[in-house]
Amino acid sequence: MSTPDLTADRERPTAVPAAARRGFPLVVLAALCWGTSGLSGAVVARRSDLGPLDIAWHRMAIGAVVLLALWAATRRRSRPAPAVTRGTVVRLLLVGAGLAAYQLAYFAAVAASGVSIATLVALGLAPLLIAVGASLLGHGRPDRTTAVALVVALVGLVLLVGVSAGADTGTAVVLGALLAVGSALGYTVVTLAGAGVPAGVPVTLVGFALGALLLTPVALAAGLRFTADPAALAVLLYLGTVPSAAAYAMFFTGLRTVPGAVASIVTLLEPLTATALAALLLGERLAPAALAGGLLVLAAVAGLYLRRLQRPAPVPPAAGA
Repeated sequence: MSTPDLTADRERPTAVPAAARRGFPLVVLAALCWGTSGLSGAVVARRSDLGPLDIAWHRMAIGAVVLLALWAATRRRSRPAPAVTRGTVVRLLLVGAGLAAYQLAYFAAVAASGVSIATLVALGLAPLLIAVGASLLGHGRPDRTTAVALVVALVGLVLLVGVSAGADTGTAVVLGALLAVGSALGYTVVTLAGAGVPAGVPVTLVGFALGALLLTPVALAAGLRFTADPAALAVLLYLGTVPSAAAYAMFFTGLRTVPGAVASIVTLLEPLTATALAALLLGERLAPAALAGGLLVLAAVAGLYLRRLQRPAPVPPAAGA
């Protein structure tokens, strides 16, 4: 181990904050893209006889093919391949399993209890699970800013999607909520495991490929269905390319500089985007309480971003230390 050269390190203090500033908008863009998934799935369901499992499988499979094509076209053959350790392999397996579980459980929850309850439980519970998981893994407790943003975002999310959920009763709601908890657990695994994969490893490609492979036997056992409707096919291609391949690539890239607990709060923009699209394109009207909730979610995300911009640049360790 070489001796750290602190003088040399202080000459490059802007590298880390610059990367962090690029990472945060990438997570925001990923969440906004994810917000179009619900509308896309609704269009496919209306134009075809595909069920939730069929749509989830198509999303994973198309995303894997798109990512493989992009990786083959853009990878640098002269660049040395990153070292893949046993720990990295385990993380990649966890990412693939988490993606498969997240997709399957979420769409099953939507089918059982509706979009509102599934979204509220899955995306509302995920930040808490990620914060607890990060603490258990030794990453420290969330700072005060993150904790305050978490509370504000969760209150906003409850107001945003919980207005219509309050009147629902019955065993279907309980089943849907339990499935949504499983979806939140899958998303938590993806976030925590994906953040530890070193740069240069195609974590998004591997995760989607493994997730599609894991979903394939389940979809085949349930009777996998396809569609020949041009509009449904076009939307499926969009679903597998933009909210899947592109969004998850941006998300995993942003996770290299954005803490998982912070990223999980930012992704609460997904239900806000979905609700706004439904209001604009499907004619759904937002109640005043729901509108206030959406503003709280935006305020939490904006506050996190501004706080991160104000943080001083940390001094990186010397090479070889």
